[in-house]
Amino acid sequence: MAPRSVDGTRLPGAQHPSAVEIDAARRALDLAARGPETGPNPRVGAVLLSPDGTVLGEGFHRGAGTPHAEVAALEDARARGAQVRGATAVVTLEPCRHRGRTGPCTRALLDAGVARVVLGVPDPTAAAGGGAAELRAAGVDVVEGALREEGEELLRVWLRSMRRGRPFVTLKIATTLDGRVSAADGSSRWITSAAARAHAHSVRSRVDAIAVGTGTALGDDPELTARTADGGLAPHQPLRVVVGRREVPEAARLHGPGGELVRLSSQDPAEVLASLWEREVRHLLVEGGPVLTTAFLRAGLVDEVHAYVAPVLLGAGRPVVGDLGIGTLADALRLRTVEVRHLDPDALLVARPQEV
Repeated sequence: MAPRSVDGTRLPGAQHPSAVEIDAARRALDLAARGPETGPNPRVGAVLLSPDGTVLGEGFHRGAGTPHAEVAALEDARARGAQVRGATAVVTLEPCRHRGRTGPCTRALLDAGVARVVLGVPDPTAAAGGGAAELRAAGVDVVEGALREEGEELLRVWLRSMRRGRPFVTLKIATTLDGRVSAADGSSRWITSAAARAHAHSVRSRVDAIAVGTGTALGDDPELTARTADGGLAPHQPLRVVVGRREVPEAARLHGPGGELVRLSSQDPAEVLASLWEREVRHLLVEGGPVLTTAFLRAGLVDEVHAYVAPVLLGAGRPVVGDLGIGTLADALRLRTVEVRHLDPDALLVARPQEV
């Protein structure tokens, strides 16, 4: 059994987090959740503990170009007049070891004299990963895996994006009970209710970009903005991406207030994702219509589906998905339901491919 101090905290060199460190890890996750869901960087929280378990400082990453969580926690401790030499840093994600917009967190921790680091999730990126090994090589006690499952869930979108080297793709569809996105005469507004649309706007406010095809851009003349409950523009506006070779008319509402309009003259979903990756898009919301929806599904590039279903029957009209090249039920694209939510009078089903 690893040695413990009289107050129950583990002594330096212990290979498992103490109860006090686990509590700090929960606090670090709460702090991390305050960070922005958009942008190229992950949400990270950090708590600094004295050897007796007292909180010396805490912080979280507020977005690209701002101090990382470890540095924010060190700054908080200094502002409190706390002595951090010999402290333990509890961090939700492995401290980075690279210099980007800010310096490496490993260097900041070493310069501050931190003696122990308890981390949750290993960093999967080639540039930033390896911080734990660097800290160990410098003599710091490092313990990995503290509340890792919770940390992985918080960082699920960012982690999958980093591991795949492309944006995480959420596919949004809004259909009748019989799978139609428009009636026989082409009318489609509104299939779902105000409650469902309000939820969809909240999702828009948490992604980096929204994509539609030129057919939707020309036929529906959407704004592709994220709106608040009172109808105003949300503080964060995602990029508005139009995929296809037809031009967007100058009078289109896509040129109005909202996120930057990005035109991608491609019909290849992989090319679209590669272009958006270069723009630091890590989470893309695909809103259709059926042509773009089908293209992303056929390419196997959908990570999550948000299906808003209205208790409405049309019996005719355009289906939500076209030909996926599936000839038999045994080859069907099967998803795993992870959430069902009632959005009066509609329902939202969130599902992911089986391997996600």
